[in-house]
Amino acid sequence: MNVKVRHIKGMHFEGEGQSKIRAQFDSSVTAGGTGIGSTPMEMILMSIAGCSGMDIVSILDKMRVSFERFEVNVQGERASEHPRVFTDIEVVYQFWGEGLQEAEEKLKRAISLSMEKYCSVANMIDKAANLTYRLEINPE
Repeated sequence: MNVKVRHIKGMHFEGEGQSKIRAQFDSSVTAGGTGIGSTPMEMILMSIAGCSGMDIVSILDKMRVSFERFEVNVQGERASEHPRVFTDIEVVYQFWGEGLQEAEEKLKRAISLSMEKYCSVANMIDKAANLTYRLEINPE
């Protein structure tokens, strides 16, 4: 795997992987950026959600569990001193749809398989931070 990140201007960078899809990185306006892109630390949290979410969709498809809507919310707490690494990360899997209460054990199994076996991003981050997760069915 190979990626290239190039400087655009100020704190704005553009990354491109082998897929040729471009991602915008920037720091917040308060940290000298323009806010054009996501911060690198936001990208880490999004990567956990995306990697795990893809696993879960694939696993639930094999289990023949359908849903109307699926979102992954990730909250990260960072150390106050540099390097400001993540110390605690919570991943909340939210599903909406009819009949999901009856499929709760399958949802939990799919999430567990992703977080403990298949999602390489989550497994890598879990070595550096306290990574927890939970399920919400039909949240408000």
